[in-house]
Amino acid sequence: MARLTSRIHEVIVTTLDEGGRPHSAPMGISEVNGYFHIKPFKPSSTYDNLKRHPQCTINYIDDVRVFAGALTGRRDWPTLPCKQIKGEYLEQALSHSELEIKRVDDDDPRACFYGQVVKELSHGPFRGFNRAQSAVIEAAILVSRIGMLSEQKIREELAYLRIGIEKTAGERELEAWGWLMEKIEQAGIHIEHD
Repeated sequence: MARLTSRIHEVIVTTLDEGGRPHSAPMGISEVNGYFHIKPFKPSSTYDNLKRHPQCTINYIDDVRVFAGALTGRRDWPTLPCKQIKGEYLEQALSHSELEIKRVDDDDPRACFYGQVVKELSHGPFRGFNRAQSAVIEAAILVSRIGMLSEQKIREELAYLRIGIEKTAGERELEAWGWLMEKIEQAGIHIEHD
């Protein structure tokens, strides 16, 4: 019998920091038995924020600059107040879910916060990702794994992802890709440019 695994969805999780300011971070989450599983690394701002204030927002967006920006020091995206929880959601979210954390498995190196939806709102249609948007999200994941993956693996993955950028990128995707490539170069990983 095949083993069933939960699907991971790449989203933006918005929590509140100690001063009540929104903090948005890209994260892979899954939904199992009616709960969203949010698994931040320890230490991290998302982990600290959820321990202090057990509510958050899951943002579903197609502006991949938010994914790239969170990993390259560009986090100042406009937010709006949530409807049912004390929190914020991204203004450019196509939809968002407001969550209450009901349980925490405080394991190392990642905790698992079990969030229950208290409100979901749709703000605009999702028309799907093009290859460039998917490439930016995958490159953002690679950037978040610098130091965990070999330089060779990062170079190989980026060479393949660059095809999607070259074929389908618009201005937003090119800007996000440029931020990520700059971060990779700053980490001392030389990448080939055409």
